[in-house]
Amino acid sequence: MQLLRSRRFLGALAVLVLASAAWLMADSPKDDASLTAVVTQGDFIVPVSSAGELRSSSFVQIQGPPNAQQAGAFQMKIATIVPEGTLVKEGDVVAELDRSTLASKMQETALNVQKSEALYEQAMLDSTLNLSKAREDLRGMELALEEKRIARDQAKFEAPSVQRQAAIDFERAERALAQGKIDLVTRTEQAQAKMREVGADLERQKSLQRVVIEVMEGFTVRAPSDGMVIYVREWNGRKKGAGAQVNPWEPAVATLPDLTKMESMTYINEIDVRKVSVGQPVKITLDSDPNKLLVGTVTAVANVGEQRPNSDAKVFEVKINVTAPDTTLRPGMTTGNLIETARLTDVLSVPLEAVTSEENIPYVFVRRGGRLIKQEITTGAMNDTHVVVSAGLAQGEEVLLVPPTDASKVNTSRLAGDTP
Repeated sequence: MQLLRSRRFLGALAVLVLASAAWLMADSPKDDASLTAVVTQGDFIVPVSSAGELRSSSFVQIQGPPNAQQAGAFQMKIATIVPEGTLVKEGDVVAELDRSTLASKMQETALNVQKSEALYEQAMLDSTLNLSKAREDLRGMELALEEKRIARDQAKFEAPSVQRQAAIDFERAERALAQGKIDLVTRTEQAQAKMREVGADLERQKSLQRVVIEVMEGFTVRAPSDGMVIYVREWNGRKKGAGAQVNPWEPAVATLPDLTKMESMTYINEIDVRKVSVGQPVKITLDSDPNKLLVGTVTAVANVGEQRPNSDAKVFEVKINVTAPDTTLRPGMTTGNLIETARLTDVLSVPLEAVTSEENIPYVFVRRGGRLIKQEITTGAMNDTHVVVSAGLAQGEEVLLVPPTDASKVNTSRLAGDTP
């Protein structure tokens, strides 16, 4: 009987112990050991990442014909163009422009030249005829003056009235001859002015015809030097190919880039652009070869934002010079750019997931001496994955990445100077 009671007592005691342990386990905050991280100390980098596109910072433009505006060619369509990436030599044909836009202009200038030549010839004949008649009239006045001189000399033996009449006739013939000479000079100048006028118009029409012919010849676009053909982009970001328009204000058909001078063109959103400045180092990766790592430097940051097609956000253009480009780089390759906007040395940091906030006060759950503590911290700079901790933690401490289930039961440790 005594043994039975002892067994019952031991059984009850075991149940009590197990219940107490279960209660303690239920009452203590639970955490998953696999969801923890260690406070690390070392250099901390604050990067800004963005996608970009490679292009050459130095290139030669392949342009449409010069003087297109003077020839009246305001819109020229690319009829054919060599494939992008084609290697060409100086003088090779790169593109052909549609000549139909200048066909009517060519006919018009040819007709205008013929008309101006006819007018010039007519003016020359008129001038020759008028001046010939004027010289003949002047010769007649000279003969008339000679006759009046003879009559005046013979009238010396006549009555005074006859002598006076002869003198008057001589003076009238003399004055007519003088006026005739002046008129001849005036007519000559008039003829010369008329010839200059029609001659200038003829030369203007011929000059326009020469320009139209030169522009027409320029519709066969040739490479100004050796290189690789890269299409240029229009205002909407699309590349100019067959069917695209070329005008006198944007005459570029394609470019010949210098592949030894490459840069990545990227756009940074207005939130991050304030962190970016000229001279910052950049790590560059290629979508086409993820294993290749390039280095670069920010060379320019736009002062004015813009809105890119199919996007509502404002972005700022940023140029990144590739420090050591190689022969495998090609314009148009997509790049991943990691701009190092700040570097802090010898600082503590934890993953962003480990930090929680209550009433704008940051906390972490840290294990100390076998206990779990809700520790207030002071944070600093952060990047995409980690945040700097300037107070509240020590190197090597273990923090939870996910708050425990019963976080409200965890004791809180405030920083010195804070009110509890």
